[in-house]
Amino acid sequence: MKIAVIPARGGSKRIPRKNIKDFCGKPMIAHAISAAKQSGLFEHVIVSTDDEEIARIACEWGAEAPFTRPAELADDHAPTVPVVAHATTACQALGWEISYVCCIYPGVPFIQIEDLSRALDLLQASQAAYSFPVTEFPSAIQRALRRLPNGQMQPFYPEYELTRTQDLEPAYHDAGQFYWGKPDTWLTNNKIHRSGIGLPIPSWRVVDIDTPDDWERAGMLYAAFNK
Repeated sequence: MKIAVIPARGGSKRIPRKNIKDFCGKPMIAHAISAAKQSGLFEHVIVSTDDEEIARIACEWGAEAPFTRPAELADDHAPTVPVVAHATTACQALGWEISYVCCIYPGVPFIQIEDLSRALDLLQASQAAYSFPVTEFPSAIQRALRRLPNGQMQPFYPEYELTRTQDLEPAYHDAGQFYWGKPDTWLTNNKIHRSGIGLPIPSWRVVDIDTPDDWERAGMLYAAFNK
């Protein structure tokens, strides 16, 4: 079976209660849950949380919360892989025979069902350990500048200062939406980016929501896209 794991701790500081705060008519986490369930890819959609209210709201929207995330995996510094590894082990302890685990972040209102499916196909057709969506940087990273204390600008890579941007290799970054992997991969390999295969998606569907300004901008974009 395939399961989705949505890691949603309760201690968000920059946007308090971010994972269950109303976003365009429903709790933020409900967007991830709805996409996972509507995809038809998963036998179980699991929320990994240390917070009773998050667990309750997630279950109201169709997820399951069969365990409580331990405190040592719920602070500001807990990486993603150990959290998903814990969830995988907890679900296996229930007797589930799991073939693939997809970690879906809770703050992804722009996630697309087609991307979930395409990324799984990509992983199954490759020798990669993980698959995840990526998007191009909006500007050539080889032309990046640093600002010195006196305000003077300086190229990070002087050798590319006069190179046309169209002649530079495109660079990508993690879209920060979801990651597919097999159970053993989550338990033994914490290098997602180094051992993963990327699914390119358009940059307009990639929005980090970390600050109140991000939240407001994402809300306006969501309203425009769903007009």
